[in-house]
Amino acid sequence: MKFVVEVKESKAAALMALLNDLPYVKTKPLTPYKAKVLEDVKEAVDELNLVLAGKMKARNADDLLNEL
Repeated sequence: MKFVVEVKESKAAALMALLNDLPYVKTKPLTPYKAKVLEDVKEAVDELNLVLAGKMKARNADDLLNEL
């Protein structure tokens, strides 16, 4: 099972040390770029779920393409 955990920068080293001491846990910090991509994808999925639930209006694809 995989987890993404957000921790204050000041506590990150202590948490990593604790996790690294556990033989059944593998840790791999995300680069700032990968963390941003992951957050952006999560936001997009959340917005899509709101659109599908009818709580948010979808944008027209032509408008989106013209904006690019």
